[in-house]
Amino acid sequence: MIIDCHGHYTTAPKQLQAFRDEQVAELKTPPPARTKRLLQISDDELRASVQPQLSFQRDRGTDLTVFSPRASAMAHHIGDDVTSLHWAQHCNDLIFRVCDLFPRSFVGVCQLPQTPGVPPTNSIAELKRCVNELGFIGCNLNPDPSGGHWTAPPLTDRHWYPFYEALVELDVPAMVHVSASCNPNFHATGAHYINADTTAFMQFLTADLFKDFPTLRMIIPHGGGAVPFHWGRYRGLAQDMKRPPLTDLIRDNVFFDTCVYHQPGIDLLVKVVPVDNILFGSEMVGAVRGIDPETGHYYDHTKRYVDNAALSDADRAKIFEGNVRKVYPRINQRLAQVQA
Repeated sequence: MIIDCHGHYTTAPKQLQAFRDEQVAELKTPPPARTKRLLQISDDELRASVQPQLSFQRDRGTDLTVFSPRASAMAHHIGDDVTSLHWAQHCNDLIFRVCDLFPRSFVGVCQLPQTPGVPPTNSIAELKRCVNELGFIGCNLNPDPSGGHWTAPPLTDRHWYPFYEALVELDVPAMVHVSASCNPNFHATGAHYINADTTAFMQFLTADLFKDFPTLRMIIPHGGGAVPFHWGRYRGLAQDMKRPPLTDLIRDNVFFDTCVYHQPGIDLLVKVVPVDNILFGSEMVGAVRGIDPETGHYYDHTKRYVDNAALSDADRAKIFEGNVRKVYPRINQRLAQVQA
């Protein structure tokens, strides 16, 4: 089985965006109405909306996508905690419905109702609802709810510890995933995402978070940002700071996906990062939607790059399936139920 650990619902029906537009408009009229109206979206509309993802799965030879709401639309900097809660609930409920309609093709990961200045404990109830009631297997955790201004403490700060306790209790991982950038210095997918991936890794390198939470698992997407390209720099910094070697630091706790959109990038990733810490991901349909004129294939057809990388069959199997099952252990029960 080939499991894609990183997919987003970027083709959701237009009613979802209509709700968001109304929600944002209400914020401009004090006091805001705070209405969480029902979304009128039929199952047929949901089925039609995910046909692009299903078509890509068939064409590219993948089986299952770990599916979450559109990352750039989380926009935690908009409104307050009530705004974020209503928005997250609607987005997560649609993910649940899609996974229920196509249980062999999608499994859910949730958006959190994060808000600048609000402690992450505020997100625990929605996390537990999604895991315990909706059957989700993880979450996307935004290290910068401010949208590019970085007002939150580092991920290794005790500010985040109560949320990590919930992750450990539920035995689910978090993908470190920022959202839209409202800072004009940082293009969302081209700069802000990659900056955040790199920043998160450096935070993990400099602190003892995983001594406090030895079973906590964090996925750094987009191939780890700049980290693989500067692996020697981080090895050297760890050495200078008297920190553990990188392979020891990340072994059971930090993982990278393969959302890297060219062959040399994947070749570097699998050469410098331990194979046990790499999960297959494509981010489809996501950050880059076009076809590479140099290859004639979609940029985000990352399976091709993994297929062509210098890997043994055993290591390739780890990336495609084994590591995802290890990092997202609740997926195993989900698959057993579907296949029964």
